[in-house]
Amino acid sequence: MGKALAMDGRRSKVFLMSKNCERDYAGSMKCLEDSLRRLRTDHLDLWQFHELVYDNDPDWIFEKGGIKAALEARKAGKVRFIGFTGHKDPQIHRHMLEVAKRNGFRFDTVQMPINVLDAHYRSFEKEVLPMAQQDGTAVLGMKSMAAGLILEAGAASAVDCLRYAMSVPGIGVTITGCDSEGVFEQALWLATTFEPMAEEERGKLLARTAPFAKGGKWEKFKTTGMFDGTEQHKEWLTSARL
Repeated sequence: MGKALAMDGRRSKVFLMSKNCERDYAGSMKCLEDSLRRLRTDHLDLWQFHELVYDNDPDWIFEKGGIKAALEARKAGKVRFIGFTGHKDPQIHRHMLEVAKRNGFRFDTVQMPINVLDAHYRSFEKEVLPMAQQDGTAVLGMKSMAAGLILEAGAASAVDCLRYAMSVPGIGVTITGCDSEGVFEQALWLATTFEPMAEEERGKLLARTAPFAKGGKWEKFKTTGMFDGTEQHKEWLTSARL
């Protein structure tokens, strides 16, 4: 990606986002410098604290200096906007927004699951979206197909999943994976022909998907460790989090 961005002035034509898995000052600064070097750029448009999956993640980011690193980076022009991401529990996201407010800070963005099953179970759409809108924090919707599990369950089609996510009021961006030319073409077609779901269509889709949402069976990023980086890389864990 760094090679591509460095060609023919492409960097000026993209909005470049990256993430930071660290919580402390030194680790965050190293992560940022590594990203800038690999991406061959002098700044990121959006830098996000990645994967808030523990209850104490929000406190750590402020107590251990991660947010200090982000603010210094923004002042130095290395970062334009600051956000955070996570897929585990809306209460962790709410806590992050609350901790930020107590510290006199407002996140520019929050990235979280928005899909037809989330609307029924441990819902980021219902519990976090209104709070973010009130704070003036832009919302990036992800996992519109629950990492493909909604399709595997037969709960809804890819087109229905994307149209629903893109139609949720207050969502600034819907993030979707493109792992083949066909999938990319489908996403491009949806983006260029998009019309928001009518309320009646939305209601029918939610009614149809409600049984699949029970217990978070098909949103495994909420109910298991399958999608947690700390689960896949146990060396990241510390005694403070066990």
